[in-house]
This record gives sequence, structure tokens and C-alpha cells, in this order.
Amino acid sequence: MRSLAVASPVPPAAAHRRRLRPSASGREVVSQCLKCEINQDRPMGALRIGHSQGNLPRHGSKNLLTPAAAAISVEQVEVSTYLPKGDMWSVHKFGGTCMGTPQRIQNVADVVLGDSSERKLIIVSAMSKVTDMMYSLVHKAQSRDDSYTEELDKVFEKHMAAAKDLLDGENLARFLSELHSDISNLRAMLRAIYIAGHATESFSEFVVGHGELWSSQMLSYAVQKSGASCSWMDTREVLVVKPSGPDMVDPDYEESEKRLEKWFSRQPAEIIVATGFIASTAENIPTTLKRDGSDFSAAIIGSLVRARQVTIWTDVDGVFSADPRKVSEAVILSTLSYQEAWEMSYFGANVLHPRTIIPVMKDNIPIVIRNMFNLSAPGTVICKQPANEDADLDACVKSFATIDKLALVNVEGTGMAGVPGTSSAIFSAVKEVGANVIMISQASSEHSICFAVPEKEVAAVSAALHVRFREALAAGRLSKVEVIHDCSILAAVGLRMASTPGVSAILFDALAKANINVRAIAQGCSEYNITVVLKQEDCVRALRAAHSRFFLSKTTLAIGVIGPGLIGATLLNQLRDQVAILKENMNIDVRVIGITGASTMLLSETGVDLTRWKEEMQKEAKPADLANFVRHLSEDHVFPNKVLVDCTADTNVASHYYDWLKKGIHVITPNKKANSGPLDRYLKLRTLQRASYTHYFYEATVGAGLPIISTLRGLLETGDKILRIEGIFSGTLSYIFNNFEGTRSFSDVVAEAKEAGYTEPDPRDDLSGTDVARKVIILARESGLRLELSDIPVESLVPEALKSCSSPNEFMQKLPSFDQDWARQRHEAEAAGEVLRYVGAVDVLNGKGRVELQRYKRDHPFAQLSGSDNIIAFTTSRYKEQPLIVRGPGAGAEVTAGGVFCDILRLASYLGAPS
Repeated sequence: MRSLAVASPVPPAAAHRRRLRPSASGREVVSQCLKCEINQDRPMGALRIGHSQGNLPRHGSKNLLTPAAAAISVEQVEVSTYLPKGDMWSVHKFGGTCMGTPQRIQNVADVVLGDSSERKLIIVSAMSKVTDMMYSLVHKAQSRDDSYTEELDKVFEKHMAAAKDLLDGENLARFLSELHSDISNLRAMLRAIYIAGHATESFSEFVVGHGELWSSQMLSYAVQKSGASCSWMDTREVLVVKPSGPDMVDPDYEESEKRLEKWFSRQPAEIIVATGFIASTAENIPTTLKRDGSDFSAAIIGSLVRARQVTIWTDVDGVFSADPRKVSEAVILSTLSYQEAWEMSYFGANVLHPRTIIPVMKDNIPIVIRNMFNLSAPGTVICKQPANEDADLDACVKSFATIDKLALVNVEGTGMAGVPGTSSAIFSAVKEVGANVIMISQASSEHSICFAVPEKEVAAVSAALHVRFREALAAGRLSKVEVIHDCSILAAVGLRMASTPGVSAILFDALAKANINVRAIAQGCSEYNITVVLKQEDCVRALRAAHSRFFLSKTTLAIGVIGPGLIGATLLNQLRDQVAILKENMNIDVRVIGITGASTMLLSETGVDLTRWKEEMQKEAKPADLANFVRHLSEDHVFPNKVLVDCTADTNVASHYYDWLKKGIHVITPNKKANSGPLDRYLKLRTLQRASYTHYFYEATVGAGLPIISTLRGLLETGDKILRIEGIFSGTLSYIFNNFEGTRSFSDVVAEAKEAGYTEPDPRDDLSGTDVARKVIILARESGLRLELSDIPVESLVPEALKSCSSPNEFMQKLPSFDQDWARQRHEAEAAGEVLRYVGAVDVLNGKGRVELQRYKRDHPFAQLSGSDNIIAFTTSRYKEQPLIVRGPGAGAEVTAGGVFCDILRLASYLGAPS
């Protein structure tokens, strides 16, 4: 005899006597109510015992629970049927999404029938949203909200409609009969809760468990339609659990195994469809495995039968390397160890509940995560540590997870050092208020201890600590109990991190380069995870930066282009032609998420279509607003690496570089105004650049596409001493003087250069020498000289009389009147075997610079240029006898945009892209 406590709102005497009789098959034992053999009305207090639904309808409702539970005796006929264990069993668990509609339930049945395993045990959740609906019923009833009756009707209608779509004939009649009975009983129970204004935990868990009862019955009937041998199991008859803490239970494996063997002796079917989530206490009181309990059910039962594997069917292709809602490039992991899955679950990854792993881990039973809606996806296997992975960076860090809405509590004071029991006192106070400590970090000197708790619990924690340490704070032994709000945790998880040197360094380098400040760090000696606390507003950016750095996704640059003029438009076209190649060959993902001109701007969340950016600028552009443009870039939390590319020559735009860099936005530009402007601003800009991981690149400011700045830096960084830098820095003036020969007039050559697009719209901007002077001052400052632009004497090529011309056209009309003066200078140079060249020079030894028209012998390198080529000669301690010369095209949109593009790729390399 075995006694089961069964609740009933009617007196125990009303419970019907039951007898056990063998089924038609002779193997199964079916309990049938004696009264129900005559009268089909269901008694409210009757106990339902699982049976093969293909043989007889079940009788009795599902154990309505009362505080004074009635004990009824059930006779059992022992049948010595052995419960086989081992690889013949496969366990499947289907979540609420998989069971969400009648068609999906049928699809689940098809998957079950398609499994070739000898024996199958199927665990199912309630239909999608039903568990929440059931919890809502209890909440509304105990709140005395009359709408609980309407909600119960919705629950009934949902399952009735699903059954009518899925089932037919006798199976449909059986299910609907039981559904009516269940709803009637629930209505009575909820009415009692409504009157009392209170629901015990047992009442609540009994109510919410009905969703699994109904969904599993429908699936069982659906499987039976194919003629397969299938039994339905109410796991409350098998799984026994005991409370182990708030909202937590532990399985009683020994008792559960005994009950499973007895259950199987009555119904040894090849396919068993069982309820997830619900169980019973040792006293046979219905309970649940708490939230996410269906996965736990599958793992426990898989352990009890020593299954070959447990498959968890869900709506994703497997376990991702990061939350795909935050990291669009997250990848599906083919394998995970039990420990990795445990760590990921703890830190909030949507993998499994951490407790799900415990039952299967002790028996080395693999868990497979599969997508019910994409059967071709192989999924993720969670098992013992895979032996086929090399300990490289790709394998050592498996995934990243985050927890938001946390607060960091910092307890600090010199009186803590070396004092036994301080930590115990701190966490005893935390325990008293029931707070959950997510992470702990302590300085080795014991001078401070900090720990993370949920934001909603920190006020109580802070108050408790102030009470506990009131005397220590007053005496100065503790200096403060500090709370830092709005924090998040980022965790890097991987079993092989412990055996791979440099993992921590790479992680923190990635965070630093993304301008992320780390508040606290924790790492266990097992090194399964590295945990950092940071500002919540930085969390997504940090996640993407770390994910990218470990090559789990591409190095992504979110770019805002300022000035889509000649150079900016050319750059956008170059990017358009290369983005696919950069993704494929260099793992660099370039996204232009904004373009702004003087009057309009185009913004995008995921990236402008560069094949039609001009059309979009016309159709979808907004009025230009530089502040909003920068805000769009800086507040974007999707992409960790943000870059502003200034393709203008605007002084106002250049004045914002410092603020942008301070916000963590990288700056790339051919605009010379910032580096040749006031010296104090330049020094402030460079100091910030050197002190942070935010980059400022400006190669194109001096030589367009020529590597002038990088060559100079290479010389200085390797210890060479710069003596002199001299060169032809203007492609426009190089073109003019290379073609000013023979009988050609100066004005004709200038007109030709203007027509070819080499000059500015007003040629006086080139002929004045100011542009060359800016390049000279940039090189002088890069060489260590602290000079202002006004310190550079400049020889202007604009005749004094023409400086006041009101327009470029007027200037060009009057320029021929000075051709004779230019012809005379050319003749004098030719007579001496020389040529005219407009050069800039930096005399580093004497701390001077100059810009002027010079004459050079025809065998001099400066005299042998053609077209618009530039040439720069570096005279250094190493290159004293024979200067180091850099020569090439120095003007034109293509080469200037190319120089900017090179800086973009250099930035990507600095941020972790392969070189």
C-alpha cells in the first residue's frame, strides 16, 4: 500500500474508492473509479494515475490541494517489469515555443516519431505563455480581481481550440472531457483563493502546473494517431523533490528512481510523453521545479534512465558566442563543456538554467541544443571537455555574457587589513537582507572589498552595512561604504583560458581600445571566467569590443564622414568598392553610419548603402547639425569602434577634435587646420591622444597619399635624429613649375592647372604659400619644434597688386600682366643651369622653418619631378650624406582619399584586425 496526499475541497469521505485491474494488454495496470463505471461525472477528489491513453480514458481530476490534505489508499499490483537503462533511451524536451500552436505540436510529434532510438522519453513545457497566464490567475484571484474568471476562460478556450485543430474522434472527446473537469476544479480552487485573499505556495504551484498536463496530453494523443506505442506520464507520480532554499528544490534521486521503476512496471511503452516543470514532495504534495524547470525535468529523467543524450528543443540554432540581439556577428558554438555552459548560464546567457547541467554532468550525458524550426542546424553539444580543440585564442574563450542593472558596493578602510572576520561580517549583513551577491573582488591587502548585487537590492544592503559597521565608521577603522549605481557585468567564459597565456591581457586591451573603464575585476584560480564590472551604458560596446578582439566576429568600424565633397565623395566610393573584400580577406567590417555636408546629413543605424549614398542624401537626408551628427555616432551602442572622418578644410570642424577624442571617438582627417592651428590646442590634442586609447590619424595632411608622417615617426621612434626636412609639398605648385618652361607663360600654366582641377577654386589659395606653410609647421611640430604658423616666413607668389582682386575670375584676367616678371626669373635660372621650385623647409637644428621659391641644379632630385609629384627629403643622423627621399603624387582626390583610407585600415589594425 502507498499513501498519496491528495487535496480536495470536499470532505475526505467523499473520495471514491478505487480498484486496480489489469488492462486489456495484460501488462498495464489501470486505476478506475468504481462509481465512474456507472456515472461518468468526475469526482473532484479522485486521484489520477497515469496510464496508456491508447487503451482507456483517464479518470479523476488532478489532485486539488487543501491545507488539510486527505490521505487515500491506492492498492498496487506489483508487476515485475524491469526498467531498462542506458543508451537505448533518448530524452527530448520541447519548450513552450515549440508547443505554441496545434501545428507545432504535430511537428513535435513528427520529430519524436522520426527519432530511431529504441526508447524515447519526451518532456514538454506548457504551451507558449500559458505558465504566465496561470501565474496571473493566482495573482488576480488572491488580489480579489474578478477578471480572473475571464482569464480562466481564455486558458480554457486556448486549449480547447488547440485540441480541436490537433485531435479528432475518441481522443478529442477524452481530452475535452478532462479539460472541462480540470477547468471546473480550477474555478472552484481560484474561487476559494479569491475569498481567502491568499494562496499558499502549494496552491499556487498546483494551479500553474496544469499547463504542462494539458500540453503533454495533447502531444501524447498526437503521437498515438500514428499507431505508435505511447504512454503519458504525470511526473508528479515519479519526480520527488525537497526544498533546498528560497525558490529552489533538489531532486531526491533515490526515491525518484524507485517511483519511476514502479511507474514503468505498469506502463512499459516505447514512447513516454511526460510533463515538465512539475513534481511532488516526499509527502506527495504537488509542487514545481520553479522557473525554467522543464529543462531541469529533462535532465533529471535523463539521469534516471542513463540516457544516451538529452536534446533540448528551442527556437534558436544553438548556443551563441554572445547575445545575438547585442552582437549581430555572434556565432553558433558547436561544442561547450559542462563547466562553460554552467558559467554562461550563471552570467545570464540564454543557454540553460545552471541546475539543468548537474544531473547529466555526473553521468556524462551530453545535452544537445537544437532548433525545432530549423531541423537542418546541428545545434550545440554540451558535454565533457572536448578533446579535439587546440588551446588557441579561437578556442580558449568560448563566449561572452552580460548582466545588467547591478550596483557595486565598496567597503573600504585601513582598519580592515589583517582583521579576521571582516569579510564574514560584511556578507552576514548581506545575507540577513536576502541579497544575491553576483561577484566579489578583494584587494590582496584586504584594504577594500567590493561586490556586485542587483540594483533593486542595494539600498537594503547599504543600510544593513551602515548599521553593522556604525562603530567602525565612526572610529575611522572603515573609511566608507560606497555604492556605485548603474553597473553591468561582462564575463568572458572558456575552459581553456587557464592554459592559454595572455587571455586577460587581450581582453583588457580590447576594452581599453574601446575606451571602456573597468570598475572591478574577478577571476577564479580555475580561470573558467574573467569577470569585469563596468558602467551599464558601456556594456554593449564593451561586449562587442571583446567579442571582436577574440575573432569571434569582425573588427567593426562605425564611420561618420564629414564633408562629402571631392575628397569625401571619392573616399566613399573607394569604401564602396572595398568593403566586401575587407570583410572577406581582412576580417574588417566597415559601416558608414552617417554622412554630413554643410546643409544636409544622412544617418543610418546599421550602415548606409554605399552603392546609392548620393541618392539617399537627396531623398532621406535631414538638415545638417554637427552636434546631432556626432551624438548619433557616439550614442550608438551597436558598434564599439567609432570613427569620425573629417574631409573638410573647416577650422570650426577641426576645433571639435579634442572633444570627440575625449568621448572615445577616433578621428581621421586630411584637414590641416587642427595640427597647424594655435600651438596650445595642438599640444593639448596630442597629449590627450598619447594618454588614451583613442586614435588620431592625419597622414594625408602633409603628403596626401604619401607616407610622410609615418616615415618621420618611424625615424624618431627608432632613435634617429632629424636634422632637416625639405621638400616640394604642393602638388599644385609642383605641376605649375614643372610645366613652366620653354616659351609658355606663367598665367597660361596657372589657367591649365585650374582647368585640370589641380588648384583650389581660387588659385590664390595655392599661390599664397599658406597651404605649404601649414604642412611645414605640422612637420616642425612632429619633429619636436614648438612653432606657431606665424613663425614661418612665407614667400607669396601672388603679386601684391592682385591680392585685393574681388574674385578668382578677376585675378585670372589680371595675372597675364605679370608674365614678363615670371619669364625673367625663369630665364635667369635657365642661364645658370637651374630650375625654379617652390619649397618648404624645416631646419630642426636651428629651430626654424621657411617657405620660398628656390633654384636647383638640373641634376638635383627636386628638379627631376614631373606632373604634380611631391618630393620630401629627410636629412638625419643616419641619412646625412644621402637624404631619405619620399616621392610621388601629392595632389588629387584619388590619392588624398587613398591616404585617408590607409589611416582607416591602420586604425583597424590597431584595434585588433589582422595585419
